[in-house]
Amino acid sequence: MTRSRTIVVVDDDAAMREMLVSLLEDAGFRACACGGAPAALEQLRELEADAVLSDIRMPGMSGIELVGTIHEIRPSIPVILMTAFGTIDSAVSAMRAGAFDYITKPFKKDEVLLALERALEHTALEEENQRLRRAVDETTAVGDLIGASPAMRDIFALVRKIADSRSSVLITGESGTGKEVVARTIHFTSAKRDAPFVPVNCTAIPEGLLESELFGHVRGAFTGAHTSKRGLFEVADGGTLFLDEIGDMGPSVQSKLLRVLQDREIRPVGGIQPVKVDVRILAATNKDLAAEMEAGRFRNDLFYRLNVIPAHIPPLRERPEDIPLLAEFFLRKHAGERPALLSPAASQKLLRCRFEGNARELENLIERALALADGPEIGPDDLSDPEQSNGGGAAHGEALVRAAAQRQLTLRELEDLYVEEILRETGGNKVRAARILGIDRRTLYRRREREARAIGAAAETTPAS
Repeated sequence: MTRSRTIVVVDDDAAMREMLVSLLEDAGFRACACGGAPAALEQLRELEADAVLSDIRMPGMSGIELVGTIHEIRPSIPVILMTAFGTIDSAVSAMRAGAFDYITKPFKKDEVLLALERALEHTALEEENQRLRRAVDETTAVGDLIGASPAMRDIFALVRKIADSRSSVLITGESGTGKEVVARTIHFTSAKRDAPFVPVNCTAIPEGLLESELFGHVRGAFTGAHTSKRGLFEVADGGTLFLDEIGDMGPSVQSKLLRVLQDREIRPVGGIQPVKVDVRILAATNKDLAAEMEAGRFRNDLFYRLNVIPAHIPPLRERPEDIPLLAEFFLRKHAGERPALLSPAASQKLLRCRFEGNARELENLIERALALADGPEIGPDDLSDPEQSNGGGAAHGEALVRAAAQRQLTLRELEDLYVEEILRETGGNKVRAARILGIDRRTLYRRREREARAIGAAAETTPAS
C-alpha cells in the first residue's frame, strides 16, 4: 500500500492553516499544521515529511530563514513559500534561500496543489536519479566501464585479471559498444597507468601512410619526408598501443606488425637500424576476423598473436539493463553543472530502442536531448527516434541541400559533404555508411584514401608560417 504523502503546513494565521489543511486532506495528502518555524522543525525531525508549505512573514524565524535551517537537517525536502507581500525582492530572496517555489496570497487552491505536485515530482525524479547514480558508482567496477549486466560484470572481472599482464588483448564488438573504453580501462588500471596510452584508428589512416605512422621514417625515406619522424610505437614505448579497427589493416602492414610482435623491435621506413620497443598491444575490431582469415584478408598468425586474451562486448540491445545506467552517465557527462533529469517516460522510451549504434548512439541521443529540452527534465518528446536519426532523416537532408545551395557548392563538394555527414551519423562505421550511401564498402575506402592523399599533398605545398 502506498504511503500518503505528508505536507507540513507552517503559518501563524490559524484560519489560513485550517484552510490549507482542509485543502490538502481533500486532495489526498496527510497534513501537519504548525503555528511557527520552531514547531515545524520539531515535526520535521520526527515525521517522514515529503514537502513543506510555509508562510514567509512569521514572528521570530521567517519562512526564508526556515528554508535554510530545513536544508541543514533535511536537504532533499522541497519547501514552497507563501506571502501576501509578493515582490520581486522577496521572490529572489526565497529562491536564493533554496525554496523550490513561491506563491503569492491570495492564491487559488489549484495553484497550491500544482506547486506541490511539481515539487513532489521533482523530488521523485531526484531520488530516482540518485538511485541511478549510486547504481552507476556501484557498477562502474573498473574505470569508466558502466554496466550491471552479466556480460559487463564478466568484462569487469577480466579487466581486473589482465590489467598488469603483458599479453596482447583482442577486443571485439560492434561499432559503438565501447571497445576503446575497455582498452583505456585496461591501461589506466595497470601498473603502466602513468606511461603513454596511444590510440591508433587503422581505418582513418590510409594503408600507404599507416606504416610510417606506426614505425616512423627517416629523412628522405620518401617524397615529402624532409625530416625524420618517430612512429607511434616509439611514442608508446613503456606503455600501451591501442590498434582500433585492426581488421581494416592492409596485408603489408599486417606482416610488419607481426614481426614487431615477435621481435619487440621496429624498423622505421627507410631505416637500417632496428629500434627496441617495450609496448603492450591492445587491438579492437568490429569485424568477424574468422571470416576475414577465411577470405585471406587477415593473417592467421597475426590473429593468434593478438588474440592471446579475447574480450567480447555484446551489443547494447542484448544487455538492456545497462541502458539506464549509461543514460545517467552520459547525462552527467554532458549536463556539466546544469541540473538535468530523465523523466520516467523518457527512460521507458530508451528501453524500447534497439540502439543499432550501441552506446555511442545512446550518448548522441542524450546530448541532443539536453540541447533540445526546455527545462532540466528530459521528456520522451525530447528524445528523437534513433531509427529516424541514423542517416540524417528527410528534414535534415533538406537542410543540408539548402545550405549547400546557399554556399553554391559544386555537386562534388555536396557529395563530399553528404558522405562526411553520413560517416558522422554512423560514428565512423564505414560498413553502415556504405549501406546507407548505396555504394560498395571498397569504394568508400578508396574515396577516403584519395581524400587523405589530397590533404597530405596540400599540407606539403603549404608554406610554413
